[in-house]
Amino acid sequence: MSQTAVESPAFEAAVTALRGKTLAVLTGAGVSTDSGIPDYRGEGAPVRTPMTFQQFLADLDYRKRYWAGSHLGWKRFSAASPNAGHRALADLELAGVVDGIITQNVDGLHLRAGSQRVVDLHGSMDRVVCLTCGQYYARGGVADQIAVANPWLESPEAVELSPDGDVEIKDVAAFVLPECTVCGGILKPDVVFFGEFVPKEKFAEASALLQAADALVIAGSSLVVNSGIRLLEQASRRKVPIVIINRGVTKGDNRASVKIDAGTSETLVSLLERLGD
Repeated sequence: MSQTAVESPAFEAAVTALRGKTLAVLTGAGVSTDSGIPDYRGEGAPVRTPMTFQQFLADLDYRKRYWAGSHLGWKRFSAASPNAGHRALADLELAGVVDGIITQNVDGLHLRAGSQRVVDLHGSMDRVVCLTCGQYYARGGVADQIAVANPWLESPEAVELSPDGDVEIKDVAAFVLPECTVCGGILKPDVVFFGEFVPKEKFAEASALLQAADALVIAGSSLVVNSGIRLLEQASRRKVPIVIINRGVTKGDNRASVKIDAGTSETLVSLLERLGD
């Protein structure tokens, strides 16, 4: 068990607040940093200006840049493995402590760790959708299409990965975009871009999961994104315990019952040991 978590008064307060309750868990990028996927806003994270949905739709060069970078990042992104924090949450669900996971991440690592009930608020990078006809594709098949059409793309080993699986590429003039094989339409990873809204049905699913739980645990999210704040507000209105686990300040700290300023993996493993028996 993590000595840091065990010796923290905040951790003991969290155990007391959560014991005997069913938990909804909201996770952000900080849960996946130990799997090698960087955080947008964590300490030391580089300043980025992600492409907006409006830019992606309006400009062919933007789409080329996005897909070229996303293709290189996908190979490393998809090779990431669940870490101890992901596995601890899956085990807590198996023990009947966690009722489900609401995640802002698009990496699919909760499902790969064994969690059964996962609401991916912002979508998942392993799916691709046609914006014209609505056809869905597995990302692997689209990646094969890109590789055949663009054999000149450099090896991805040295690229700088971002939380959405993208990398920066400057010269994309020769890049051949993937197309929908049904209608020839514009393909886009099935994720929520900046400038897009979380689908209403996804948020309703997350709200239902939260309403059925006795407490909310927020792990690895700075709560800058609106969807996370809305869920926090729902829990706050119900006056259920709210435990936030995050290195550094979050926008929800003043509404938390307990704030644990520590790594998510070590803290979630410690919670499994204390709550999962």
